[in-house]
Parts: sequence; C-alpha cells; structure tokens
Amino acid sequence: MNDAFEVLKQGGLVMLPLALCSVTAAAIAVERAVALRRRTVVPPGLVAAVDAFTAGSDPEALRTACRRSGGAFARIVEAVLDARRLDRTQAIETMHAIGRTQVGSLERGLTLLEIIASTSPLLGLLGTVLGMVNVFNVITAHGIGDPQVLSDGISKALITTVAGLSVAIPSLACHSWFSRRVDDLAVEMHERATALLAKLYSTPGR
Repeated sequence: MNDAFEVLKQGGLVMLPLALCSVTAAAIAVERAVALRRRTVVPPGLVAAVDAFTAGSDPEALRTACRRSGGAFARIVEAVLDARRLDRTQAIETMHAIGRTQVGSLERGLTLLEIIASTSPLLGLLGTVLGMVNVFNVITAHGIGDPQVLSDGISKALITTVAGLSVAIPSLACHSWFSRRVDDLAVEMHERATALLAKLYSTPGR
C-alpha cells in the first residue's frame, strides 16, 4: 500500500486523473461483463418460448413469458407483439426502432470506456513532459551534478507514461470485446425477432 502511494506521489498531480480513469474503467468493465451475459440479454426460457411459437399460439402467453424473463430481447418481443395490429411495414419499422433503443442500452458505458482508453496515454505523456520540464529546470539551475539524480528524475517522469498505458491497454481491450459482444447479441435478437414477426403475420387475423 505504501509502495503504491509512493508511486502516485512520484507521478505528481497527473496520477490523480489516471487513478480516477482506472477505477472508472474497472467499474464499467465489471458492470458490462455482468449485464452482457447472454442469459441476461437473451434469456434461454424466452428463446424457447419464441421458438415454440406457431401460427396457432396465443400471443398473450408469449407476452407473459417476456414479463417473466425481462431483458433487452424481452422488450423487443413485446414491441413486436404490440405492433402486430399494424401493417407489416410499420411493424418492421417499430421492431427496428425498439431494437436500436435496446442496443443503445447494451452499449451504455462503452463510450466512456473508449474515451478513457484514448485519453489515458495522453495524460501519461503530459505527466512525463511536465516531469522532464522539472528535470531540465533543475539542470539549468544546478548543472548536471550527480548523474544518478538526473536518472532518478527521468525515471520518475516516466512513471505517468507507464501508468497511462497500463490504464489504456486493458480499457481498449475491454471496449473492443464488449463492442463485439453487443454486435453479436444485436444480430441474434434481430434474427429471432424477425422470425417471430414472420410467424405473427402468418397467423390468420393476427
């Protein structure tokens, strides 16, 4: 604990926003890892109910399954059921609209994660530049003197660059992984909702 505090102290004030970025990125990563589990977004029970739905099935039974399951896919299915009285073109537009809304909710926090991944190296570089300015100010005032002092100053100045990259690399990796996860879930939800819509419009009288 003392070593970590000493590193933060050596890095200067720039280490404070980097520490905040680190904590924020970790919180987003944990929250999204839980929220983007497939069984949370596309509950298996609801998938089974949608797959089992046929032309003669009761739409209200499927609506009950949606309310019981919850999740983004459940809200899309409910919207499709609500739109079944519209003509097919309007129903498709409604499905796409609610789909975009639900995909947007799945992407919550990813923009901030991307910003952290982009700005953390810049913050680290800023800290290093400020540290090097201090080193050269010392050289200007007192000369090179002891080379060991100079090397220690440069080493401390580079701490923020290391910290910035240490925050940015996992943040970028998490952003890429979660973005791909959202894309995969969006494709699956779209395919299943489209299949359900086709079944509804093959039902006489809907």
